[in-house]
Amino acid sequence: MAEEVEIVREGAETILRFNYENIPKLPSIEDDPVVMSTTIDKLLEVVGATKIVFYQKRDYEYDFDQVQLLNEIATLFSQLSRQKEILSYEALKFGNFTKDLDKRYADVQRIIFKLMKSDPIGAYVELKRVMRLERIKLGEYIEEADLEGQRKYIALLNYVHTLLDKTKLIGLARPYLAGYELSDRSIYGKIFRPSIKPDFMYTKLMASYPLDGEELASYEVGETEVSIFKLPDTVHILYHLIPPEFKLSEDHYEILDTARKIMAEHKPEREEFTDPDRMRQVFFNVGKDLIDELANYRNIKLTDDQLAELTAILVRYTIGFGLVEVLLRDEKIQDVTINSPMGKAPMFIVHADFDNCKTNIIATRTEAESWATKLRLLSGRPLDEANPILDTEVSIPGARARVGAITGPLNPTGYAFAFRRHRDRPWTLPLFIKQKMISPLGAGLMSFIIDGARTILVAGTRSAGKTSLLASIMVELMRSTRIITIEDTLELPVSPLINLGYNIQQMKVASALTRGTAEVPADEGIRTTLRLGDSALFVGEVRSTEARALYEAMRVGALANVVAGTIHGDSPYGVYDRVVNDLQVPKTSFKATDVIIVANPIKSADGMHRWRRVTSITEVRKHWEQDPLAEHGFSDLMKYDSRTDMLVPSDDLVHGESEILKGIAGNVREWAGNWDAVWENIQLRADIKKAIADISDSAKNPELLEADFVILANDQFHRISDKVREEVGALDSKRIFFEWNEWLKSAAKKRGL
Repeated sequence: MAEEVEIVREGAETILRFNYENIPKLPSIEDDPVVMSTTIDKLLEVVGATKIVFYQKRDYEYDFDQVQLLNEIATLFSQLSRQKEILSYEALKFGNFTKDLDKRYADVQRIIFKLMKSDPIGAYVELKRVMRLERIKLGEYIEEADLEGQRKYIALLNYVHTLLDKTKLIGLARPYLAGYELSDRSIYGKIFRPSIKPDFMYTKLMASYPLDGEELASYEVGETEVSIFKLPDTVHILYHLIPPEFKLSEDHYEILDTARKIMAEHKPEREEFTDPDRMRQVFFNVGKDLIDELANYRNIKLTDDQLAELTAILVRYTIGFGLVEVLLRDEKIQDVTINSPMGKAPMFIVHADFDNCKTNIIATRTEAESWATKLRLLSGRPLDEANPILDTEVSIPGARARVGAITGPLNPTGYAFAFRRHRDRPWTLPLFIKQKMISPLGAGLMSFIIDGARTILVAGTRSAGKTSLLASIMVELMRSTRIITIEDTLELPVSPLINLGYNIQQMKVASALTRGTAEVPADEGIRTTLRLGDSALFVGEVRSTEARALYEAMRVGALANVVAGTIHGDSPYGVYDRVVNDLQVPKTSFKATDVIIVANPIKSADGMHRWRRVTSITEVRKHWEQDPLAEHGFSDLMKYDSRTDMLVPSDDLVHGESEILKGIAGNVREWAGNWDAVWENIQLRADIKKAIADISDSAKNPELLEADFVILANDQFHRISDKVREEVGALDSKRIFFEWNEWLKSAAKKRGL
């Protein structure tokens, strides 16, 4: 049965779509000479084709560069077909040179008019072989007319051989031609590598491993295989994944495809997206019943595990975000970016171990439109010409992410997306110690400042870890503290902390980038918190008019509870400049900031690696008038030392020259006027944070670094401190640490069982 060919025009693209649905063989240009020949035949008819797709349960797509290789062969074939004056039976007589004429004509027909379409590399090699044999024959001819005819025949073969030699296909094949045999198509497998897209998906995936790649690492994320490759001749690292949906049987593909088409008839309403977790569970239950019914109808037996796997895949490609969800489940991935125009470039990621990587995944325009619709429904915010920017968040099983989307006219080539992955569990200070983002002493100092109810700004550049650090500050608060969070895009780990017993009220306000929504402006949201009772306040990001309201909260909340937020800035003065000059907060109000914690990425000398580090913990002093930098209004308590890759204490901290720490100490009877006692307590907290990191390492139990255990450890520290104070009348650091450490060893042992 012959394949059907559809010509699809999408903008500047001309796509040849071959339907192999009812043809019992795999469509493959690289493996099948007939498929290659029929493809070139079609390219002769459709001039300017830019993409070729074979459809057979999966889409096998050959991109522009690969199609151009075939277009060049088709053009050459067309050129030679029109040159009857040199390739016809009569032309091959070269006058009266009739000896071996039938063989010459047969060779020309076989090599040029048959082999060139089905095996152009073979045609190139055969031309060379035939020329060699024909040159040998020159010695057999005596008559000058025969010699002249033979020379013309060799010149003709050389002419065609030279034309082929100039093609890009032969150029790519040339390194592999030694020992080449006809019918061996392994060379084509090195040149033609289609992306594969199962019918129920929109995303394309380059399933083949890179031929010359050096494998740097491999691991599994659930059922997904992940391999990391170093590629030759480029600084790019390849993040290559093979998800379970690419390893299904044909029967399972059919079931999924049918189920997706049925589920696609349902158009979700905005109300369904108000609780994404519940909606996903509802769709999972409906999808599970549907797949089970379809399998029974086809007499296909599914195990419980297979049914659950197929249902999870179905949900991923109906109400979910496809392979983006597979990427976001990898805890090592920090960012996923998808650039426009869709279908041209792969997705890119930032990997915890390998930094910037490209992936083997290519999003399509259809998928981008689907994502945009879902993001509008999830956020309740527009994404259109009047509002070409959308900030929101998504939550999937195993991960949360902040999403930025843009469209025209800001983006002239359609949609583009950036997903910033957040851990599904809150970050903790011991986790940061483990990753060397902060030193134990830095963690101890932060713990002391947080318990001292100071106002804190966490600053840094993009991807510096500001929100993660802010989340770790929340974990340091005792669970008896009421917390209010305000964000325009929900990034802080509120739900996990509520599940761990925290008293938190979450508030979502309008984005500074969005107009025309019913959401409450950020500054009104912050002022509202002042009427909601005594609470610690956490602001997701300070970037617009809410800055003034935040400083009102800082001034009102001073000495009562922690007020903290994140802001863009690479230094304490950079934060001052942003707050005062850009956001128009009065200089006197800026003094309400007690501490600025700066986190920035640190790069290796070769530029290939990047690590997150807290680079300074700085107090803002109050006795300056015009310029805090010129008037010594900033005092670094700790500063990053690149030589030791460590956050180290300043002389001001060691000698107790800190107004903020003295202010905290002044409110505690045991510490007032006693810097040694304050320093001991900071060091005690540092030892405790380090002990958690150390025992996690020695027990090979990373769970001890997670929020649930760290919160228990913090609770125990406060209980033991109170107990020791009552028993001996002072906060004896050595005794507190001894008793706490005994608890730690016992608790860690229980966790290891």
